[in-house]
Amino acid sequence: MGDQLLNLLMYAIPSLIVGAIAFLFFREHIENEDNRRKFIMHKQLQKEALPQRLQAYERLSIFLERIAPNKLLIRVTPLSTNKDDYEALLIKNIEQELEHNLSQQIYVTDNCWSIINASKSATVQLIRKAALSDKVDSANKLREVILTDMIDKTPPSSAGLSYIKQEVSELW
Repeated sequence: MGDQLLNLLMYAIPSLIVGAIAFLFFREHIENEDNRRKFIMHKQLQKEALPQRLQAYERLSIFLERIAPNKLLIRVTPLSTNKDDYEALLIKNIEQELEHNLSQQIYVTDNCWSIINASKSATVQLIRKAALSDKVDSANKLREVILTDMIDKTPPSSAGLSYIKQEVSELW
């Protein structure tokens, strides 16, 4: 009986060791295959999404260029001499530009979208601040004050454009 048990153990233990090694090997192999498939799928999705992301960055760059005060004031002329009406028209134009590009936020990082919103808000604040000035009594004077103020400063949209360029350079 003792010899039979010993013989059984001599055959069973190597079988169990080989079985355990085979199990570990196949488990590792299956995990590697899953990871490889996930990597290939991720790479393919990135390849397909890259043109859309680049288009989003392009559209947001155009948005930032269009709301730069010097370009905005040339494109949006006053409808009357009332400074409050012109201020509202400029801000409405900026808001419409942003609404037109809202869907692009899904293709850019949260940081990028936040900086774009901050650039828009800073531009609106710049216009409102100029309209509050005692020197401003008409729409044309508002244009003049904003343009004069922008001679020494970079437009708020420059920060957004710089960030977009940085993010796009990281895509390569």
